Amino acid sequence: VQLVESGGGLVQAGGSLRLSCAASGFTFNDYAIGWFRQAPGKERERVSYINNRDGSTRYVDSVKDRFTISSDNAKNTIYLQMNSLKPEDTAVYYCAAHLLPADPYWGAGYPYFGDYWGQGTQVTVSS
Repeated sequence: VQLVESGGGLVQAGGSLRLSCAASGFTFNDYAIGWFRQAPGKERERVSYINNRDGSTRYVDSVKDRFTISSDNAKNTIYLQMNSLKPEDTAVYYCAAHLLPADPYWGAGYPYFGDYWGQGTQVTVSS
């Protein structure tokens, strides 16, 4: 099983980035994929979630209307489009896969959600 994040980088406030999470080694449609982030000195927190079976999505309030999660099932890849980035979005972003049904685990947050994790990608937003 492998989850590989990419797309992080340095961007100015107000800018955009698109993160990718490429999955392999498991049946993609049997899992939900969540994005988490962890800033220095802070706990890992939920960002967004997609159920690969029915396409339903979730967002935490701090990223609603700015971030969009999507899935390309043909490529086994999840994307996180991040617009209107703010300095407080600076963190290492991780994707995690959880066997469906996953809603209760997503609700519980880290470390309850995530059977598999990627290595993370750094996002830095300068002011």
